[in-house]
Amino acid sequence: MNHQNFRHELKHAISSFDAVELVSRLKHVALPDTHAVNNGSYSVRSLYFDNAYDKALREKIDGISNREKFRVRFYNGDTSYIRLEKKVKSRGLCQKYSAVITKEQCERLLSGDYGFLKESEDGLFLELYAKMHTEQLRPKTIVDYTRQAYIFPAGNVRVTLDSDVRTSTQVNGFLNSELCCRGVTKAVILEIKYDSFLPQVIADLVQVKNRQAAAFSKYAACRTL
Repeated sequence: MNHQNFRHELKHAISSFDAVELVSRLKHVALPDTHAVNNGSYSVRSLYFDNAYDKALREKIDGISNREKFRVRFYNGDTSYIRLEKKVKSRGLCQKYSAVITKEQCERLLSGDYGFLKESEDGLFLELYAKMHTEQLRPKTIVDYTRQAYIFPAGNVRVTLDSDVRTSTQVNGFLNSELCCRGVTKAVILEIKYDSFLPQVIADLVQVKNRQAAAFSKYAACRTL
């Protein structure tokens, strides 16, 4: 299991017009993400877990300061490299734990067979197994979108713009590239992640007049569609 240190995370919904303008400015000061393909963007598909009482969703909507979400994720339709992740939010800061999960293991999860998790030596696998057993966590919702991402070394800043956010509750189709997902929002989701400080050059650059003041959650938006 790998984990990152706690990081600041800001999220806002902006218009596609503002996103184009922002990217044109970012290109001059930041580096493109390594996941990017020819057009500078890449696809992300995540499968989020929740329980019958929608614990993760309710904690997000209620603004609980200490909360967590489990998800499985892959990029650019490449199911040869899939990650199991746990995202933790604590007092406004975020931390992510991750572990590689094979396509076969993912298929077993989708089919309801999660016994293999307890046979692993990876702490994240063991934790998910325990919470699937005690809290009845189960695969709940697919969130699919296109991402553009830029890196700024000072402050370990990562700026992402997520568009064409789509969703499906057909969790068994998570690995299927032909899965039909429905649109969630026409907005672009701007996220700024950084360690201890946000360099002024980036703070100035990401100012967008018409962005929503409230934080935007793709998972919550997909669940409440």
